[in-house]
Amino acid sequence: MKFFVDTADIDAIRELHELNLVDGVTTNPSLIKKSGRDIFEVTKEICELVDGPVSAEVIALDYDAMIAEGRKLAEIADNVVIKLPLTLDGLRACKTLSGEGHRINVTLCFSANQALLAAKAGASYISPFIGRLDDINLDGIDLIEDIRTIYDNYGYETEVLAASIRTVNHITECAKIGADVITAPPAVIRAMASHVLTDKGLDAFVKDAKDAGIRIV
Repeated sequence: MKFFVDTADIDAIRELHELNLVDGVTTNPSLIKKSGRDIFEVTKEICELVDGPVSAEVIALDYDAMIAEGRKLAEIADNVVIKLPLTLDGLRACKTLSGEGHRINVTLCFSANQALLAAKAGASYISPFIGRLDDINLDGIDLIEDIRTIYDNYGYETEVLAASIRTVNHITECAKIGADVITAPPAVIRAMASHVLTDKGLDAFVKDAKDAGIRIV
């Protein structure tokens, strides 16, 4: 499973990249706003840092404007993936831009039917939002499983990119189901390395080493 980091924070991306934990990056207008930087400037810097796909999202809602914005974003770097909303205009733009050879991430997916439409429109990635479904008492993991089954049934090449990841358990469940990619905030990816029993074991080892006077260098 590939790990994308969901942020526009260059320092956070660099830290995880140095640990070989970044296969790609996803951004959106809210993350760009949080970074406090110009969308073109920060996206270009991310693309130079990371070899893998970097999703940059349009802000337009109508087809013609999405096409113009998508083409403009694609000029930033060869590894830019154009991010489009899962609306009829977004699907139409997906068909056009994917037909021109651009990679497309269709976002804000909340149903298997939406995911099926995105695959038929030529999306490279579909981004189902797990956490936001959980927020309204629906099981986001069930959606990932449904999409995986449908895509496998018909041989769709669109990759399942599990998004709105809130917990490390979300990542575990997505891996078990067979999601192609997860995208998560840096803090959630870092938290995967933590376990209370690891910390407890280390505390005991450090104490015993000190008591025994053990030195290695």
